[in-house]
Amino acid sequence: MASQEQKKSYAVLKKFRGLNTKANRTAISDDEFSWIENAMPIGDANIKIVPAQSAVSNSTSQAVVFANTVSYLTSTSINNIDYIVGFQANGSAQAYNLISNVMVSVTGAGNLSSANVDSAQWKNERLIIGDPDKGLSSWDANSVVSIGSVGLIAISNPGSGYTSAPTVAISSPNDANGVQATATATIVTGSGGIRSIYVTSGGSGYTAVPNVTIGAPNIPGGTQATAVCSISGGAVVAVSMIENGSGYTTVPAVTFSSGAATATAVISTGGVNSISLTNAGSGYTNPPTVTFTGGGGSGANALAQIVTFKTGTVSILLNNGGSGYTSAPTVAISGANTTTATATAIVLGNTVSSIVMTNPGAGYTTANVTISGGGATANATATAVVNTDQIVSVATFSGRVWVAAGRTVYYSAADSYSDFTSISAGSFTLKDSTLHGNIRALLSANNFLYIFGDDSINVFSDVRVDTNGQTLFTNTNVSASVGTKRIYAIFPFFRSVLFMNDYGIYSLVGSTTSKLSDPLDGIFPYIDFSQPVTGGQVLLNNILCAAFNFTYNDQVNGARQVQAVFFEKKWFITSQGTLNYITSVPLAGMINSYGVSDRSLYKLYANSTSNIASMVQTALMPMGDPIRTKQALKFGVESTFNTGATIYVTVDSELGSSPQYALTNFVTWTNNANTVIPWSNNSNVVINWVNSYTYYLYKSDAQQYGKYLGLTITSNNAAYTYNTFEFEHELRVRF
Repeated sequence: MASQEQKKSYAVLKKFRGLNTKANRTAISDDEFSWIENAMPIGDANIKIVPAQSAVSNSTSQAVVFANTVSYLTSTSINNIDYIVGFQANGSAQAYNLISNVMVSVTGAGNLSSANVDSAQWKNERLIIGDPDKGLSSWDANSVVSIGSVGLIAISNPGSGYTSAPTVAISSPNDANGVQATATATIVTGSGGIRSIYVTSGGSGYTAVPNVTIGAPNIPGGTQATAVCSISGGAVVAVSMIENGSGYTTVPAVTFSSGAATATAVISTGGVNSISLTNAGSGYTNPPTVTFTGGGGSGANALAQIVTFKTGTVSILLNNGGSGYTSAPTVAISGANTTTATATAIVLGNTVSSIVMTNPGAGYTTANVTISGGGATANATATAVVNTDQIVSVATFSGRVWVAAGRTVYYSAADSYSDFTSISAGSFTLKDSTLHGNIRALLSANNFLYIFGDDSINVFSDVRVDTNGQTLFTNTNVSASVGTKRIYAIFPFFRSVLFMNDYGIYSLVGSTTSKLSDPLDGIFPYIDFSQPVTGGQVLLNNILCAAFNFTYNDQVNGARQVQAVFFEKKWFITSQGTLNYITSVPLAGMINSYGVSDRSLYKLYANSTSNIASMVQTALMPMGDPIRTKQALKFGVESTFNTGATIYVTVDSELGSSPQYALTNFVTWTNNANTVIPWSNNSNVVINWVNSYTYYLYKSDAQQYGKYLGLTITSNNAAYTYNTFEFEHELRVRF
């Protein structure tokens, strides 16, 4: 009778979960894997080897190669044609047309920054490009056009004698494919309104802004003008009109509710009162000219400036309009630059009412502004502001373009991708301490605009326009401890948003952030975060998966690019070659994944016939009794094949691994001396005979002992399935 130590025991493993690197191989569950690469644990008795990558070929069957090293890869759809767009290290961009299989140029070298570009699709019309230094532009599959829209239009002379509003003409944009801006004018009609009010004495000692009262019109039926003032240094420095009123033929009194300030009103009859943009246009790299025609009057003119997100440009903040001006003063801007900024002061009512940038300049790091001349009794003062906040991200959400720079999110006017001037356009600066630094990324998904910081997430929602035409929305902080700076590793996944940072992969559902990557904790210390981290969705075996691509400092094979793939609460690893960037492409109802290796374009998981290196390493299992030594006797691997294949197996324990066993479903022919007889074709190539059965049970004697047993299975074959892992062992001594 056999002793208890010699009793044979068996273990069968066919419930397959995913990768778990958080714990030691002896501590993970029997149905988890300490490593599983290029093998997808779909479910019980079903681990499928994933397809290899496939080089993308163009219409002439040549490999698709970008002209320069790709620094950002994305996809877009324009006019129902899908493109893969590669932004390149020499400042150029190209797009691969997935319908015609032809590479097209987006823009030439030097027109964009070499790295850190972001983009977002606008409707089905164009790709909005956010460049960290060169501002916003758009690509409509034909040409790249600077967003550069018309901003402030200031009336430098209202003219006189206008009986109807004159026609406003704004000159054409600099970019040939830009959109010309349009505007309309209004005039002061009736018996006259108050054009402006200038301060004759600012008084002193003001600690609160006083109310401004303008005398009633002297003609019955007229409307009383209203205005507000501003103070600085304890004095009133400017008065701004709210309503110009009508029915004034004589200058009314202007009084202040407190203090000793005094001011004088200027009446205007038949002058141009305001200009409203109806289309801010695009493609303006220099301010346009504004002209007036018709209306029965003359003399009106205005100056326009453009909206630009380019760094190194200058804007001017008017602090004090001064007083006593008889002509426009000179505005001089100094500072180191590549293109000198210029500006013009506009005087209304003997005070500087505004300063218009006639050229925002370029290349400024610091700037100063000096206002001189004009016969002032008190000089106006202003501050030059250099734009140093780079665009970090762009998104399209709620019919607008949203741009993140510094701590501010700028948004275009309703249903416009280029108008950042109209009343429904604007900006919002995050002031709360939950955003420790600057904004890192924007993402539009699930009816929210997500704003990512290094360790925070806010959401904008419920975007609407009030009765005054201004945009309102709700800003909510949903995470004050977790965020990311990995802008290309944020994407929607079902009704959640997945993102990767330097210590994990997280899911954001509603206002709840949860970590998904606990099973990858053993991998994260070996990720090289100095290299790009990218991600996207992909369909594998008809299952929607999330894939994150990064450089892994493998302790055995050295640095290499791998993908951590997630589905149904399970992780596994794939290796699809040396990939710098990956991106998702929804095409023909499928979600595909593409990647670029330096310059070469690949479709991932697309080649099910080419061989691919795979590895499945089970847990080290206690076989029900962790304190007892086991003697491995046999092992078995059930697999399903369509072609011939060889797998290599070692039997492992906590003490080491057995010699490698090579198992194959090839049929060998032997003679009476048990010598294998090879078969050759006419080219003298050895032909292997394959077992015709799709199911195959690999089995072998085993040489191994230890308190824990497991298998490491490797292969270089394609398109097969692991069904079951089996063990036969004998129990030996305790301790």
